[in-house]
Formats: sequence, structure tokens, C-alpha cells
Amino acid sequence: MPLSERAGIATARRIVVKVGSSSISGHNAGRIAPLVDALAVAHARGSEVVLVSSGAIATGIPFLKLDARPSDLATQQAAAAVGQNVLMVRYQESLRRYGIIAGQVLLTAGDLENATSRGNAQRAIDRLLALGILPIVNENDTVATHEIRFGDNDRLAALVAQLLRADVLILLSDVDGLYTMPPERPGAEHIAEVPFGDALAEVEIGGTGAAGVGTGGAGTKVGAARYAAAHGIPVLLTSADEVMTAVSGRRTGTWFAAKTPDFALTAPVPTSRATR
Repeated sequence: MPLSERAGIATARRIVVKVGSSSISGHNAGRIAPLVDALAVAHARGSEVVLVSSGAIATGIPFLKLDARPSDLATQQAAAAVGQNVLMVRYQESLRRYGIIAGQVLLTAGDLENATSRGNAQRAIDRLLALGILPIVNENDTVATHEIRFGDNDRLAALVAQLLRADVLILLSDVDGLYTMPPERPGAEHIAEVPFGDALAEVEIGGTGAAGVGTGGAGTKVGAARYAAAHGIPVLLTSADEVMTAVSGRRTGTWFAAKTPDFALTAPVPTSRATR
């Protein structure tokens, strides 16, 4: 049976955590340390943790002396090649405080659509976890094309959670949950719980965050949450600042309840063609 409430995260066997570009790049690069603190707490209590991290392109931009996110694919790929290296170094330097080793896993949409490569990815990540390694997953931006990209790492995180049979998926961003309308607007109300199958008909979904370095917004997160929930994996949507509260099972964010075995409703694979 899937976890029925946030408190179950504190004893979850396997947790997938996704963090967005705006939360760990640019002037927010310092947030990597508290993120690692929370992951280490879960790791120390015996939970297997997988981090799906955006941020390669955003991290690489200043090293290429660019003023803004590039629009052409080749320069995005170049920025990703540089940024992915820097990002992994930053994670590993922070993880060293806890004696935890990171393992880099780069995937394309084709990897998870092909049965052979999907099985290889699953076995590799399972083995990393068994060896006590923290897998850090990102899209392989350097080789991905516009046509075969995930589009955003919310979708990737949901697919990884399904692949690894995770107990819970935690989606972190710069907003502390789902609101009835974009939270900066007057009258926006926070939604604490989303029952499985709720159409959210009264919710006005906003776009990407103000930072402008990522592609995922509330819409991609809701789509990813619905997909994971339809496959028996509950989802907690909250802000990166609340990650310690989240992994501790305390009340924060928006909880998307998962399908129980006797619930027939299913959800399609979340899709996005936005360029990351």
C-alpha cells in the first residue's frame, strides 16, 4: 500500500527528491548545503535516496561568459557539459561532510522508453543504492535533441520514481506547494491535500517561476505528481527551503495522494516539449 500521509516519509524505504534549477544555481548555489543536510538525514536513518537535480545549463552559463540562457541547442549543450561537471563537484564537496559519495546518472527520454536501456538504468541505480551511493540523476543535455528531450525534470523525476518503485516523490521548487492561483496574486490559497483523482477544476495553474532559469512550472509539477500518484507513488510538492521538514515527515507543502490498488483511474505519461 502507498504511503497515506506525510508522516510516512520519515520511515520510507526509498525516496526520490527532485530539485529545480532556480533552487540551486546562480545566487541560490548556497542552497546545495542545506539540501545535502536533509538528504544526509534520510540516508543516515536508512532510507535509500535518489536526487534528480536540474541546473546543469544554468550552472554552466556564467562559465561560458553568457549574459542569459542560450536559445540555440548547441550552446545549451555546451553550457550543460560545463555546468554538469561544476554541479557534481558542488554536490560532492557538500556530501563529503557526511562521508557520502555521489554517483552521476545521465538519462535521455529514449533511455527510459527502450526496454533494454531502461532495465540497465534500473539495475545500475539499484546497485548504487545497495552500495550506499547517492545517485544524482539529470537529463543528458549534451546529447539530447529538441525532439527527444524530457522537457523538464519534473517529468523525469516521476519516471525515475516509477522505475525504482519509490515510496514517495518529493518535488522541490521555489514555491511551498500548490495554490488555487499563482501565489503572488491576492486571494491565492494554499492547498494542503490533493485526493487521488481530483481534477483540480478550481485551480488556476501558473507558469514558470520568476528566476527564469528553468522550464518547469506548477503545470509540469502537477502533471508529474498525477503520473506518479497514478502509479501508486504519493508526491509531496514543497519549496527547497522546506526540504528538511519534508524528509522528516512533518507537515509542509501539498500532498498528492496515490492510487490505491482498487482504484481504476490511471494517468498518461506527463509530457512537455519545453526546451530546458
